Amino acid sequence: MSTTDSPGATPARGKRADAVRNQKALVAAAAEVFVVSGVDAPIREIAARAGVGVGTIYRHFPTRAELVVAVYRHQVEACAEAGPKLLATADTPFTALSRWVDLFIEFLVTKHGLADALQPGNDAFEALHTYFLDRLVPVCAQLLDAARHTGEIETDTEPYELMRGIGNLCIGHDGDPRYNPRRLVEVLLNGLRPGGAD
Repeated sequence: MSTTDSPGATPARGKRADAVRNQKALVAAAAEVFVVSGVDAPIREIAARAGVGVGTIYRHFPTRAELVVAVYRHQVEACAEAGPKLLATADTPFTALSRWVDLFIEFLVTKHGLADALQPGNDAFEALHTYFLDRLVPVCAQLLDAARHTGEIETDTEPYELMRGIGNLCIGHDGDPRYNPRRLVEVLLNGLRPGGAD
């Protein structure tokens, strides 16, 4: 989405494709920087990671809030698209579920920082939360159903319930180096299996 586009204009396909690629590269770079340095990281750090000038970032995202929202949506989409791919390529549906949960945890680690940047009561955050649920709950449901169908799990656990539980286990992970949420999430997943077996 280029700021140089004008209503009724038909920009060259090459320019539009380049703009989309540039925007995706900026969002990916911002996501990486946010994980390491938080959402208040200097814009120049994001620009350096993306290999562009600071002005390029402001052309695509005039405010930091717009960049934060774009990163959030990018993370949600990546997580949503990974589910069906993992289901198609993993040895078993439970393996696909486990790998997707691992990606979901990665998303949550970044999401906590992004959520902090969106003040409570902000309409933008509410819309993003709804978007998050609309995109990811069906993916989790598909993975759970596939694992149930093969008998790898025996549970009536709802997808939202599982995702909420994983989210709760991830809270506060960065405040205590002795706490590893992944280990407890693994225990949670194994608890879905027949007899709670490994």
